[in-house]
Amino acid sequence: MTQTHSAAAAVNDLRSALELLAQHEGQLLSTDVEVDPHAELSGVYRHVGAGGTVMRPTRSGPAMLFNRIKGYDDARVSIGMLADRKRVALLLGTEPERLGFHMCEALNNPVEPVKVPQGAAPCQEVVHRASDAGFDIRKLIPAPTNTPEDAGPYITMGLCYGQDPETGEEDVTIHRLCVQGPDTISMYFVPGRHLDAFRIKAEKAGKAQPISISIGLDPAVYIAACFEPPSTPLGFNELTIAGALRNRPVELVDCLTIKAKALARAEIVIEGELLPDVRMVEDANSRTGKAMPEFPGYNGPANPSLPVIKVTAVTHRVHPIMQTCIGPSEEHVSLAGIPTEASIITMVNRALPGFLKNVYAHPSGGGKYLAVLQVNKRIPVDEGRQRQAALLAFSAFSELKHVILVDEDVDPFDTNDVLWAMTTRFQADTDVVAIPGVRCHPLDPSQCPEMSPSIRGKGITTKAIFDATVPFELKSRFQRAPFLDVDPTRFVK
Repeated sequence: MTQTHSAAAAVNDLRSALELLAQHEGQLLSTDVEVDPHAELSGVYRHVGAGGTVMRPTRSGPAMLFNRIKGYDDARVSIGMLADRKRVALLLGTEPERLGFHMCEALNNPVEPVKVPQGAAPCQEVVHRASDAGFDIRKLIPAPTNTPEDAGPYITMGLCYGQDPETGEEDVTIHRLCVQGPDTISMYFVPGRHLDAFRIKAEKAGKAQPISISIGLDPAVYIAACFEPPSTPLGFNELTIAGALRNRPVELVDCLTIKAKALARAEIVIEGELLPDVRMVEDANSRTGKAMPEFPGYNGPANPSLPVIKVTAVTHRVHPIMQTCIGPSEEHVSLAGIPTEASIITMVNRALPGFLKNVYAHPSGGGKYLAVLQVNKRIPVDEGRQRQAALLAFSAFSELKHVILVDEDVDPFDTNDVLWAMTTRFQADTDVVAIPGVRCHPLDPSQCPEMSPSIRGKGITTKAIFDATVPFELKSRFQRAPFLDVDPTRFVK
């Protein structure tokens, strides 16, 4: 085991992850300057390290730990833990270009979680019950707003846990959670999410759906939780992937006020119930008409009718760390994109073994909309298989909108190299394959009839393949200029 792998293996929660980053120059910036969680905190990090589709100027940079939060005596806030691909690789004990393959290996070697006694769970060191006098989650949890227009404070890194009320199957997912009142949180579901399926079953039976929200976790847990079908079908517990990434089980604990489990080593846990047949408008307090910035880089409209969580308790560690992210930042790219890469690798390799060299879920698509596939045409009959690989990628990840295909001599992680291939190996009349009328992700604002008559409803799009590979019979004419392979260390120290 290399030093990098052994250091990552020691990570089991947010605090040990921060300790690892502190040992590496340029990976963690800690500040004792007081910051306002209302827009200012995200406004600071936009310039320090947000990246992604955030409004320019922004850049990749260190994670940050804010030690003094305006209005909160005890809490701290961590942001940007996963907002850099190299940092994610460091935290998971692998190389940046191997992250997709690393996740595939974990997916194929699951480690089941274990339950620990309540007295052994750090997340329950301090307990606040909704029945306590003066209980107010807004005073307990320094949930930030990304912009001054946000509907309210948002929990953006809350791992939601629920059980199927009929089968007992478990699921964990990250959702958009807006803090609305002393004991009230609204919850946005993208259609098709497993927890929403559980909620709908409970609601049809006239029952509340117990739910826990764990905040401030081992990065492996967050990454694993973002796998989606078909890689992780209904009933698949994504915490088993996190266990495989660390080669030890994730620890769970029974909640104190509801029939649900939570992450035992979380910084903060919110316990509550999704109420049946209760809805609220997302911007009930701000009335801005906006929700929060989502991964495409736009402020989405406030949803007029969202399910409501009634909070029953908040538990946390002593001196807790609230973990958050900026919606369109590189952090979302890591959370959504790296599991997407693994899903595509899995699907394509099953059908076309050895043909796919690598995949990059590009930041400009927020980790969801755009993937670059690097392929290797080895024999004449491989011609055409590159487009089959693209179709398989769409099957592996339904929210994917565009696929760019490149040859094995093009670095899929280097946008300049990809655009070079599109400039010198691509003709739009023959190398664009449009696929209209396909279901995609509902947050793309271009998916409207005003943009294209082919779009019949929200979430419908025209997907496209951009084939920037050289036809096999012409490969000899597209050889990159050869350079002498020289070790530069003798000249450049």
